[in-house]
Amino acid sequence: MPETAAIRQGAFDQLAARAAAVTFTPCPPAARFVFRGRPAGFAAAGDAFGVALPQTACRAATTGSRSALWLGPDEWLLLAEDGAVAAIEAAFADRLGQQPHSLVDVSHRNTAVEIAGPAAADVLNAGCPLDLRLEAFPVGMCTRTLFAKAEIVLWRTDAQRFRVEVWRSFAGYLWGLLDEIRREHAA
Repeated sequence: MPETAAIRQGAFDQLAARAAAVTFTPCPPAARFVFRGRPAGFAAAGDAFGVALPQTACRAATTGSRSALWLGPDEWLLLAEDGAVAAIEAAFADRLGQQPHSLVDVSHRNTAVEIAGPAAADVLNAGCPLDLRLEAFPVGMCTRTLFAKAEIVLWRTDAQRFRVEVWRSFAGYLWGLLDEIRREHAA
């Protein structure tokens, strides 16, 4: 029996060390849009934005400093460098013209935090119902989901790194809860 307790304690010690290494970093300001459109306009929208819109469910595509996250059959979250709003709006107006579509600037609605480290998925799973193991939620996968009571967009950018987009009004709640979970795991 003492051997079993020692093995269990060793596993807890490893989890605590991994959780202590998890970091939260606010992402810099960004231009954010929600694009919705019909299949006939997807290629033109990708050309206008500079990133081909992913056509696979719950996947993201990145070119340079711009990313397109597939959130639904006709909906993408577009992320770009801060200050690019006017240029992106002009490019969409030029490329999509009269094609039915919607491009809504949500830059001031959201903020983002990067969660990184060997136990990042474990910390997120304390408040998120998704299976965040790498095999189930691979690099490049993204989705709209919940973290506790806050709606988020979750994007795995690396094996041990996630970007969480959240409405600004929930940012303090999200940050505080993530930090509490990290501290509990590390204890």
